[in-house]
Amino acid sequence: MSKRVVVVTDSTADLPAPLIKELDIRIVPILLNLGGKTYRDGVDLTPPAFYRLLRASPTIPKTSSPSVGDFLRVYAQAAEEGSGVVAIHLAAELSAVYKTAALASQLIDTVPIRVIDSRCAAMAQGFVVLEAARAASSGADLSEVVARAKDLSHKVRLLAVLETLDYLHRGGRIGNAAHLVGATLRIKPVLTVHQGKVELVAVPRTKIQAFRRIVQEIERQAHGQAIHAGIFHSDAHREAQTLRERLTQRVKCAELHMTEFTPVMGAHTGPGVVGVAYYVSDSH
Repeated sequence: MSKRVVVVTDSTADLPAPLIKELDIRIVPILLNLGGKTYRDGVDLTPPAFYRLLRASPTIPKTSSPSVGDFLRVYAQAAEEGSGVVAIHLAAELSAVYKTAALASQLIDTVPIRVIDSRCAAMAQGFVVLEAARAASSGADLSEVVARAKDLSHKVRLLAVLETLDYLHRGGRIGNAAHLVGATLRIKPVLTVHQGKVELVAVPRTKIQAFRRIVQEIERQAHGQAIHAGIFHSDAHREAQTLRERLTQRVKCAELHMTEFTPVMGAHTGPGVVGVAYYVSDSH
């Protein structure tokens, strides 16, 4: 039996554990520092434990890219087991992860390694990874796996409502929503990550209004076609279920996942985020 392409990503992809196992996706954990301790995202700290610590912590958590060595260990094992490696990582505009990953990939010459900038984050990045992993599992060669991933990276979308902009602001990743920081109005900003940049979509006053705007936007883009969707949240299970119900009432879903932000993603957004990553079924 010939070896297949192995797909690697980082922990910000927020993929459901069953899919990671089923498609044999390799994960490089991002690092999180909180209260003087360093944790490997999704390995040393579960989301529920993290959000408890976050709410009680007087300090802001800091995140950092894994080292070249961290990437190298995962890539080297993948290279041993596969005919090639496709690594899909967090948008380069948002983190040093992609740059470090690219450096690590140059240190292995036993099989070809292609490092791809997903240009997105969270489950939007996750869908790009799934596309690559599904292609690889069906026997696609390296060039086809890369092409499928890059194609979907241009089509996948993400919409999310935040409880507060404070965390994004303190992390310097707030994009064109900066003017809203410190606003006395009660707002629940709806944001997107487009081509690696955080952009403001709308400023409704309540979460329910925000959900309505998100569903309307997805319905408009779907044009009656089914979508592949991932509902994600940061310690907001009940609200995520509400958004799921509203979405499925209005839009057909060929695939629907529920995922929780890993600690690293939650560190940048804070608790209370609810959103959807999606793409239209006939778009590729």
